[in-house]
Amino acid sequence: MDLIKRGVAEIIPEDDLVRKIERSIKTKKSLNIKLGCDPSRPDLHLGHSVVLRKLRQFQDIGHQAILIIGDFTGMIGDPSGRSKTRPALSMDDTRQNGQTYFEQATKILSAQRISMYYNSEWLGKMNFADVIKLASKYTVARMMERDDFSQRFKAGEPISVHELLYPLAQAMDSVAIKADVELGGTDQKFNLLVGRDIQREFGLEPQVTLMMPILPGTDGVEKMSKSLDNYIGISEPAREIYGKTLRIPDELIYAYFELTTDVTTKDLKSIKQELDQKKSNPRDLKRRLARSLVALYHSPDDASKSEEEFDRIFVQKALPDEVEEFEVRDNAGSVDILTLLTRAKLVASNGEARRLIEQGGVTIDGEKVTDHRAMLPEKPEFILKVGKRRFLRIKVQHSH
Repeated sequence: MDLIKRGVAEIIPEDDLVRKIERSIKTKKSLNIKLGCDPSRPDLHLGHSVVLRKLRQFQDIGHQAILIIGDFTGMIGDPSGRSKTRPALSMDDTRQNGQTYFEQATKILSAQRISMYYNSEWLGKMNFADVIKLASKYTVARMMERDDFSQRFKAGEPISVHELLYPLAQAMDSVAIKADVELGGTDQKFNLLVGRDIQREFGLEPQVTLMMPILPGTDGVEKMSKSLDNYIGISEPAREIYGKTLRIPDELIYAYFELTTDVTTKDLKSIKQELDQKKSNPRDLKRRLARSLVALYHSPDDASKSEEEFDRIFVQKALPDEVEEFEVRDNAGSVDILTLLTRAKLVASNGEARRLIEQGGVTIDGEKVTDHRAMLPEKPEFILKVGKRRFLRIKVQHSH
């Protein structure tokens, strides 16, 4: 229980979990631990890893991990935390994303004690009479207790009837696989609890719901998400994971250690002390955090290399080991810095390039570029640096 409760926000009800685990030890029968996966975003980041790591802990103590890819529910779109109806996905998209999800999730989960299902296997077989029967097992009043629904209702925002079916469809997953425990983020609380009620209606022992805190992104404000660009992807290159980790605000250091790494409970205590008593520079703890994350998703060797490279580039202002090359044909000084930035795809638009130059974010061989109309230097090659970590070796073929 100490291992299971680490970092957990809420377990409903905890006594049931203790009872289920005791029974499983006695009967030598593993529990079914369910995690529903959103098939709309197959790029996994540290935010996703929080729940996946908890699932891994259940695997380590001998239980069965069950991943449910919501290919069928993806066609409804989960309304959790949404102020608007979510766009639906096609079945092909969700299948493809499901595969990608599985490949990335097994960087964290053991591939041994794991089964994966697509919920279209049972939801796709239900006919209209089945849906009506299922809908009769839950009241509109209970459905409207849900925060996002009640807020949207009060604000006069539309709520489609199909969205009310989402929690019921997700609950049917728990019925289909006879889930003993379902994991999710705190934002999934309502859905997970509906699962308990519907299992009861089908004569099953209700699942225990275990909720993990939502990991704030590197900005320290919003939930980690790809669309807000405040994420650290688990499949990103080692140096990206290292560099991005150092950007998190100091107040998140403890939460990141607790929720995203394997440090021991004893180490966690001493990290907390160091932070509370301001014993050490938070930057050193962040470097340790960055090393542990790179070691987890790459290797300890990559962790040391990323740190050395980071120090060389940012502390000693040197160049990374490998710098990509880009060739430019310059007809008698016809290429200016703005064209180069867009052509080399270092920026998305001329406007962004201009902004970067104005903010002093572009250098040529270490010299800041101040004029966006400036032509390229008369050199056969030079190093172009954009922002903090994009380097490009530009080779110019001057044809006069």
